[in-house]
Amino acid sequence: MTELKTIGVVGAGLMGHGIAQVSAQAGYEVVLVDADGAALEKGLGVVRGQVEKAVAKEKLGAADGEAILARLTGATDVAALAGCDMVIEAIVENLEAKNGLWRTLDEAVQPSCIFATNTSSLAVIDQAAVTSRPDRFIGLHFFNPVQVMRLVEVVRTIAASDEAVRAGIAYGERIGKTAVETRDRAGFLVNRILVPFMLDAIRGFEEGIGSIEAIDAGFRLGAGHPMGPLTLNDFVGLETLSRAAEGMYEEYRDARFATPPLLRKMIAAGWYGKKTGLGFYDWSGPEPVPNPKIDLLRTV
Repeated sequence: MTELKTIGVVGAGLMGHGIAQVSAQAGYEVVLVDADGAALEKGLGVVRGQVEKAVAKEKLGAADGEAILARLTGATDVAALAGCDMVIEAIVENLEAKNGLWRTLDEAVQPSCIFATNTSSLAVIDQAAVTSRPDRFIGLHFFNPVQVMRLVEVVRTIAASDEAVRAGIAYGERIGKTAVETRDRAGFLVNRILVPFMLDAIRGFEEGIGSIEAIDAGFRLGAGHPMGPLTLNDFVGLETLSRAAEGMYEEYRDARFATPPLLRKMIAAGWYGKKTGLGFYDWSGPEPVPNPKIDLLRTV
């Protein structure tokens, strides 16, 4: 099996810097790349801050913290990934953008390098097909926040080799995750089931089955969920949810994956959830409260 020593991560946003951090903590040499220098510095800064906080709380020794940061380097050019054993993509959830990156990376890195996409909803084979190494191309779907969530989905395409899949599973286990293998169907294992549930919560609110608070309380207290589905939607990001749903609708043509009218209107209004301060909840205060403006957008 391919031995992975150096991991490349492309995209220094929320998912990318998290993947870079857990990889460096697991002992890998890590190269984090983002074409936007400001985004790169922000991502590296977040990692530094989290490691320093862990040291201050004595969850890490000072020497261990320094070693983790020493294993992590940043760059704005994909040429820095030339010697990586595996490169993980964590950029925008857009097939055209991802495929443009893969075409560039295919020429920039060594032929033995394994490619892995962190897509949450797009078919992996559609990306693998634009490279010269579809047998060394897998999906590694992490969950947010990467540093906390214990699962990683290892996606096997029809072209992926057993060796590449085994390498992905071994990597996931080394970084402390439970690595579950799944097939290359849009949404994979978790989102294939979770996204329709999240969308149905929105439809239920649209239809007036209950208030925002009632729907969320129902699933916290009646189903034992750690948070209600409308709160979860705000945490994930409403535009992220919509993109995932659109990708899955494109593949399955099933009405369960269609974007509800209310979700479309909220995104048009710039309400993306917690990140923008407004979603199903107003996040501007010390505690979130139901968004008082949302009834203006409801269809009923």
